[in-house]
Amino acid sequence: MSTRKLPLPELASMKRDGRPIVMVTAYDFPSGQVASEAGVDLVLVGDSAAMTVLGLDSTVPATMEEMLLLTRAAARGSTHPLVVADMPFLSYHVDDRDAILNAGRLVKEGGADAVKMEGAGPTLGRIAAVAAAGMPVMAHLGLTPQTATALGGFKAQGRTAEAALRLVDDAYAVEAAGAFALVLECVPAPVATTISERLGIPTIGIGAGHGCDGQVLVYHDLLGYGSGKAPRFVRRYADLRGAAIDGIRRYAADVRDRSFPAVEHTYAMPAEELAAFEHALEPINPLFD
Repeated sequence: MSTRKLPLPELASMKRDGRPIVMVTAYDFPSGQVASEAGVDLVLVGDSAAMTVLGLDSTVPATMEEMLLLTRAAARGSTHPLVVADMPFLSYHVDDRDAILNAGRLVKEGGADAVKMEGAGPTLGRIAAVAAAGMPVMAHLGLTPQTATALGGFKAQGRTAEAALRLVDDAYAVEAAGAFALVLECVPAPVATTISERLGIPTIGIGAGHGCDGQVLVYHDLLGYGSGKAPRFVRRYADLRGAAIDGIRRYAADVRDRSFPAVEHTYAMPAEELAAFEHALEPINPLFD
């Protein structure tokens, strides 16, 4: 596996050549390392960490400080993939200045190569401002978790002709604003395919079918590390949660029956030093005769 950082323009070449782009989320140093060693192209430090790592009910409570901490850790482990950091809720919604400053923190302090913003409409100006400031921006349309309440919950978007046409228009708009790539989440496959064919920038699908230029899944979902039912678009490639529970249960049993630690897990000392240590000890005075 190459340790060369993937050049961002390579993504456009991959789209032109029909080479699928692989993206996975990572939230800490070990998961960044694993993703990098597995040879993925992009690592997304998602605000989904609010749910998968911090145990919250949505992505909305994720803060800039939390995203900075997670981004720094994941970026240290990601030697080959481009690292994209989610801009959390309200970090880019107020004005262009806030968007530029917060994006700058994720790049300068967090070590991200790019940032991601959800939505079109008012977000278009933020995408343009941040991109003009020299920081690559990935867009995100369809189900946008930060505004899931306004969308009626975590459900597919663009399922009527009118809504699908709005998605196409928004996709054109984020490309024109300067986004280098677009995540399409929970969008009917024919709509996502149409958008992918019409845009010059790569699309990354999650629950959007195989017509996108690439795919992204959440680390905990694809590795079976989380609890609860996975979304319908997830294919689980491992059962890390089950393996972890089994391993810890076996460890607990070994501790309780005193088979762990064994001799090979302990440290010795020279016999003469042990004898000197024992000789120098004060006699134990029992509390009771």
